[in-house]
Amino acid sequence: MDCTESDCQRQAAVELHVPWDENRHVCAAHARVLGRQDGVVADPLPDRGDDLLE
Repeated sequence: MDCTESDCQRQAAVELHVPWDENRHVCAAHARVLGRQDGVVADPLPDRGDDLLE
């Protein structure tokens, strides 16, 4: 599954639980940035753990 952020071709590694919007599947890079917002919970995808070390 690809990252849901526009113009990103990386594989999704994290599911972001966003209280004010739908959940998103994003790559590790976008998870680092978007996961810093208050209320957002980053949940690593079980089969993509190695991608979190990029």
